[in-house]
Amino acid sequence: HPHSLCVCLQVGQSGSGKSTILRLLFRFYDVQGGCIRIDEQDISRVTQTSLRSYIGVVPQDTVLFNDSIRNNIRYGRIPASDQEVEEAALAADIHYKILSLPEGYETQVGERGLKLSGGEKQRVAIARTILKDPRIILLDEATSALDTQTERNIQASLSKVCANRTTIVVTHR
Repeated sequence: HPHSLCVCLQVGQSGSGKSTILRLLFRFYDVQGGCIRIDEQDISRVTQTSLRSYIGVVPQDTVLFNDSIRNNIRYGRIPASDQEVEEAALAADIHYKILSLPEGYETQVGERGLKLSGGEKQRVAIARTILKDPRIILLDEATSALDTQTERNIQASLSKVCANRTTIVVTHR
């Protein structure tokens, strides 16, 4: 079946090109020779917008906007309801942390998310990807800033989210 589960795991030392593979898949830049195909289609022949609508990325260095936590998660799917945003946060193991903040989901994250820890930013990025509900998920060191228990919790959530999707995981561990 063309949409059955496929997990690719790229493991290697820093600088070995693991993240470059993801950048090529997301068309941050195009290949100079050969081609990359998804479902038999050369990705250089489709628009970046079309390609990116099928792919969700949890990057190593999460980019957040100087806006509320709710809107940073909602960026994964702009028309999502507040309930859908909160369900995504729950799946990413950050919902209760958000609720513990004085302004909850309306808490401003600051420029580039400076008011959140590295682990909190990664969980917001995971929630954003869960909300987007893409067919292909790219995880680039997606749990590198998390403590062991939170990583276990998120791994359980990610295994549910990644079911029946192509998932590419990049890690140095």
